[in-house]
Amino acid sequence: MTWSTGLLGFAAGLLISVVTAPVGVSGAVFLLPVQVSVLGVPSPAVTPTNLLYNVVAGPGALLRHHRSGGLRGPLTRLLVLGTVPGVVVGAVIRVFAVPGPSVFRLLIAVLLLPLGGWLCLRTLHRAARTAPARDSPGMSPRAITRLAMAVGVAGGIYGIGGGSLLGPILVGRGMPVAKVAPAALAATFVTSVVGAGTYALLSLTATGDIAPYWSLGLACGLGGLCGGYLGARLQPRLPETALKLLLGVLALGIGGLYAVQILR
Repeated sequence: MTWSTGLLGFAAGLLISVVTAPVGVSGAVFLLPVQVSVLGVPSPAVTPTNLLYNVVAGPGALLRHHRSGGLRGPLTRLLVLGTVPGVVVGAVIRVFAVPGPSVFRLLIAVLLLPLGGWLCLRTLHRAARTAPARDSPGMSPRAITRLAMAVGVAGGIYGIGGGSLLGPILVGRGMPVAKVAPAALAATFVTSVVGAGTYALLSLTATGDIAPYWSLGLACGLGGLCGGYLGARLQPRLPETALKLLLGVLALGIGGLYAVQILR
């Protein structure tokens, strides 16, 4: 890795995480195309490299949330309980089954485009009302764990962390962003540690670019470490309406990104 590549990776991780951390998204889903198209990381090594980014970047935001008490509560445990076994399964599928990315991109686009649009429209509608509206009941613990496991499998296959999917879905079901964001980031961090370790072990038994690009993953992660801490500090200063709009816009951006990749 050259110095220019390392600096570019650091800057990308910093800028992405500052924007995404306040709503519980690590930013790995946006870093993935940067690694492939700009930094030249091959597949499937891009997946564990993205997971390594989450491992290094995660403690910045988590430290801030821990100090503010945001990591307490059952939601964090439920998400971790589901995503950890899911990411192991996803890593094994990625190495030995090598599923094509087109179906995954289509599913993410179909899920996040309408979800992001609905979240933005609902938030704007509620903001325009004079009387405060109550959020709808959230999901049951069993449903949350099942959702987290499915997201963990996707994260193990494609290295997206999971917060970009968990955040919009849980907030869309009525949970406040301030509660979802710390739990989603914690699940992303733990899942990424397990996923990166799984890929490192699988690289000993399989051929090809399976191990992460350690230097680049560390450079991107250090940028995410700084940006994640700054983003987590920004969260309490932003109103719930702004956070929901940001999450909705990010969901639209992720879905649109994958939709464009499918059409190419």
